[in-house]
Amino acid sequence: MEPILSAADLVVRRYTHADLPQVRQTLIDIHADAYADAMNDEFNQRFPWFVDHWGGNPDFDCVIAWDDDVAVAFGYGAPSTPYREWWREHLKPAPDPGKDRTFSYSELAVRTKYRKRGVSELVSRALLDERDEDLAVLLVDVTHPKVQELYESWGFRKVGERQPFPDSPVYAVMLAELPLR
Repeated sequence: MEPILSAADLVVRRYTHADLPQVRQTLIDIHADAYADAMNDEFNQRFPWFVDHWGGNPDFDCVIAWDDDVAVAFGYGAPSTPYREWWREHLKPAPDPGKDRTFSYSELAVRTKYRKRGVSELVSRALLDERDEDLAVLLVDVTHPKVQELYESWGFRKVGERQPFPDSPVYAVMLAELPLR
C-alpha cells in the first residue's frame, strides 16, 4: 500500500524567466502526465510553445511542487500588459484601463497521481500570494465545471467566455482580487 501524501508534504519552489532553461522540460513532463488522456489533441501537443511564450516574458513567474526529487505540479503566468488586459471586455461597464494591475495565471497542471490532495490549491496560492498585482485572471475549459467550482471557492468569478485560438477549447474567463480569500 502506498503511503498517503498530502499537499503539506510537498516543497514548493519559485522560478523566474532566468530559470526557464532548467525547468522547461520539467513543465513539459508534468503537463504530459496531467493531460495523458488528451495528448492526441493538437492543441495540447503545442504546450512546449506556450511554455516558451510565457517563459520568454521577463516577468515570468512559476512555482513547482516537489515530492522529494519528483516534480508533481506547477503553476505559472506573468503580469498582463497594462492597458491591454483582454478580460476587461467581458465586464459591463468595463473598468478603467490601467486601474487594476492584473496577473495572468496561464497554466496549472498536477500529475494524475497527486490529484485530490490539495496540490492545486497549494501551487496556486504559492504563486498568487506572492504577487503584488490587484487582480488575477485565468481560463478554465467550460467542459470542466468542477475545476471552475474549485477556482470559485478560492475567490475567482466567471466574467465571460473566450476561445483564444481556433483549435482551443472554449474557456470560462475567471477573475479574482488578490490576495485570494
